[in-house]
Amino acid sequence: MTIRIVTPAGTKDRNGNSITALRWARILKGLGHRVFVARDYRGEACELLVALHARKSAPSIRRFKKLHPRKPLVVALTGTDLYRDIRSSAPARGSLDLATRLVVLQSMGVKELAPRLRRKTRVIYQSAPRVKPRPPRGNGFVVAVIGHLRPVKDPLRTAYAARQLNGANIRVVQAGRALGSREARRARAEMERNPRYRWIGEVPHWKARQLLAASDLLSLTSVMEGSANVLSEAIASSVPVVASKISGLIGTLGSRYPGYFRVGDTRGLARLLERAASDDAFYRRLKSGCARLRPLVDPRRERAAWRSLIAELS
Repeated sequence: MTIRIVTPAGTKDRNGNSITALRWARILKGLGHRVFVARDYRGEACELLVALHARKSAPSIRRFKKLHPRKPLVVALTGTDLYRDIRSSAPARGSLDLATRLVVLQSMGVKELAPRLRRKTRVIYQSAPRVKPRPPRGNGFVVAVIGHLRPVKDPLRTAYAARQLNGANIRVVQAGRALGSREARRARAEMERNPRYRWIGEVPHWKARQLLAASDLLSLTSVMEGSANVLSEAIASSVPVVASKISGLIGTLGSRYPGYFRVGDTRGLARLLERAASDDAFYRRLKSGCARLRPLVDPRRERAAWRSLIAELS
């Protein structure tokens, strides 16, 4: 089968959607299909279109269904789709109706959809290969923050929380491109006033994975999230997580995970960081909570989910 994947971010932006699109392309090629990835669909020959982002990919979705009304169309829903756009954007809602199947990346995503749409929705958790943790280097308790600096990620919340720590030997290392001059200025200013915080800018994906594997903790502070590749990568590499208590992260971590804080709650996050660094029993609870999720992010599971979905569509 010839499959085209469209992702508005393109494949060179190194953001979550591009990482997801390229991983899906590898999976589908491994299942024996011919796969092409592009920013949009312009009428090229294919037997299946997979579109990331209901709103941003809406022109490609409409064009594909106009040219090929009987061919299958899969629309994968991002965080902004699920938690904003399908309520406010007519093109996004139109994409839901045109799709043969909808894909969400964690179990809570299904609950955001109207009952009539749930029947055609499939949950496909994002997978990640394991990167072996490095041995400790004796340089304190390292908290990683990984992702581009943009408002929806609340990117400096962990740095602000680190200011409130008392005595704990905690360092925050943040990797990701600032998607605007304001964000870059804020990150540089934070480094000047906050000795616990270091922003290293954008790094290749492999290097971000090494940074994560060498860290003691991942901090996820998103305001809105469809899921997060870095969450799957942390789980795969046995790095525990503290996370904002939002639907898109609860859908993977589960409602009883002990490492949540309220969105924007700097003090609550500071308490979690301090406790993770100083309370061995609590840190083990975080680690065991993530360890039980490792089967969810096994690449074999994601591959099997796509094989099953393609079989449905065939």
